Amino acid sequence: MLGFTAFPGLELVLCGIPSQIVQVVQVVLCGKEGMAEHDPTVEQLTAFAAENVEEDNSVNYKPPAQISIQELQELDQDDESLRKYKETLLGTKTTILADPSLPNVQVMRLTLVCDTASKPLSIDLTKNLETYKKDPFVLKEGVEYRIKISFKVNRDIVSGLKYVQNIQRKGIKLDNAVYMVGSYGPRQNEYDFLTPLEEAPKGLLTRGIYTVKSQFTDDDKHDHLSWEWGLSIKKDWD
Repeated sequence: MLGFTAFPGLELVLCGIPSQIVQVVQVVLCGKEGMAEHDPTVEQLTAFAAENVEEDNSVNYKPPAQISIQELQELDQDDESLRKYKETLLGTKTTILADPSLPNVQVMRLTLVCDTASKPLSIDLTKNLETYKKDPFVLKEGVEYRIKISFKVNRDIVSGLKYVQNIQRKGIKLDNAVYMVGSYGPRQNEYDFLTPLEEAPKGLLTRGIYTVKSQFTDDDKHDHLSWEWGLSIKKDWD
């Protein structure tokens, strides 16, 4: 995720970025005269993006071969280690009665897990996703937090689940991250995935609203859910 460090200092200048891109950014951000004193400049945002966007945050991961539940159950039944693996993936009950009208993978909730938050920070991803673009989370600058994705697998084993996240501010991409969630079998209860601990950005220039584009996908590039939400970095929780 966005290492979400403070933007570069005022002394930074553009380096290695085509002038055409800079001009487009300037038109977008500077079309109106004047900017708030605390807003980062075009140069600062673009320089920060140039330093972070090219970094590959994904893990070097080779997808496993796809296998059905029946095939997995029939594999080497006398192998104790494999038996334990199958129980880990499928549980002791191998019959899952799921509503056939439901998708195999359901993404239920996104939660910002922060011990110092004044109230729960969670959004229901089974409802109208458009509302979360207009009503951003408020996150106090400098706090430590994790993102938790709660999801269900209803019928078939799914391999190589991934949580992909792109963060932008004022139309400039600041960070892109890919988190390997793993492979899961069907069960009635939800699964929870937690990202590594992150620190929210801090400092005058980092305060403001960020746009986060999220996707829950897998090795086969199924788009289980894509959604957009807002994150507002403030001096305090209110």
